[in-house]
Amino acid sequence: MHSEKTTFTASTGDTLTARIARPIGRVRGWSLFAHCFTCSKDLRAVNTISQALANQGVGVFRFDFTGLGESEGDFEDTDFTSNIEDLVAAAAFMEAELQGPSLLVGHSLGGAAVIGAAGHIPSVQAVATVGAPYDPAHVTHLFGDSLETIRETGQARVTLAGRPFTVSRAFVESVEAHRTKATLGELGRPLLVMHSPTDGTVGIDNARLIYDAAKHPKSFISLDGADHLLTRGSDARYVGSILAAWADRYTLEPATEPDVDQLRTRDRVTTRTFGNGFRTDVLAGRHHWVADEPVKVGGDDAGPTPYDLLGAALGTCTGMTLQLYANRKGWPVDEVIVRARYRRVHGEDCAAEGGEPCLDRIDREIEIRGDLTDEQRSRMLEIADRCPVHRTLEAGVVVETGTA
Repeated sequence: MHSEKTTFTASTGDTLTARIARPIGRVRGWSLFAHCFTCSKDLRAVNTISQALANQGVGVFRFDFTGLGESEGDFEDTDFTSNIEDLVAAAAFMEAELQGPSLLVGHSLGGAAVIGAAGHIPSVQAVATVGAPYDPAHVTHLFGDSLETIRETGQARVTLAGRPFTVSRAFVESVEAHRTKATLGELGRPLLVMHSPTDGTVGIDNARLIYDAAKHPKSFISLDGADHLLTRGSDARYVGSILAAWADRYTLEPATEPDVDQLRTRDRVTTRTFGNGFRTDVLAGRHHWVADEPVKVGGDDAGPTPYDLLGAALGTCTGMTLQLYANRKGWPVDEVIVRARYRRVHGEDCAAEGGEPCLDRIDREIEIRGDLTDEQRSRMLEIADRCPVHRTLEAGVVVETGTA
């Protein structure tokens, strides 16, 4: 994933700061992410979700709302309507500079905002919410006793998440005036609702109300055990992976480019390396994956290296061979774990003969899980040396090169 900062202009004229997460390789679609109330684009969970989406080819554009994070403006001058306007301005910038967002994602109050903004962004094909309130006015309970002061005097200083904010009467009135049920009924796009049943900030009943008010197609995913801010990395990664899988059905371009499909052949492995780096498409039958080199040698680390794939060939063949043997013998093998590492080691024999003092070597570790005797385990290790790829590597391979 490549990450970069940018800025764009809100409808108020303020400069808002954004971060773009670009997938390595082809972008299958763009998402626009709205963060939670008083949070920022740099919340750890948002970073993790962006990484998970980028890993699946989904670009992510996230920004700080007016008066928050690194963006200009005064928070006290904002309201729920201005949040929606900020989203529309962000989408317009994406349309001009990147590509219009096909997916809107909103966390907490940002979820209510993306529901409200979807109808104003033509490129949007699907909407997803994470821990969102059904009624935006839900946030007013955070103001406590200050709510009455806000209504009476026009504003009040409120401490939220340990930080002071000035909240205006206009903000309170805007969230109270929003009619979520009507907006959901007119959404006209697939909706994914994600919520934790143990969310102590926005209760799970909000998810039920959102789901009931929306029309099909709609989906619900329970984020069991997660807190409201998705502070556990595993929860945020799960949200990102589910978002990518769900969006794949509604908004994303195919994972394989049409010209890649044309390279497929029935009887051989085909690879294609791009001219601007080391990223290489690999096609074998109906399967497609990517190989690359690490960043430290000029690659983008978009996939395993060629020697990683060599180790994978040995490891997979070893595991399959051992499992086949165990099945034939009726031995209770639950699984076979193989770890392979390619390296070059000093070879005194080579050096003595005037050659390069290095030998190619693959270190292979085999872990066999199951209720086996010591004798059975020893026999399995003997069989490992008989796997076809092992024999091929030891015998050596003649490579004949021609032109296509």
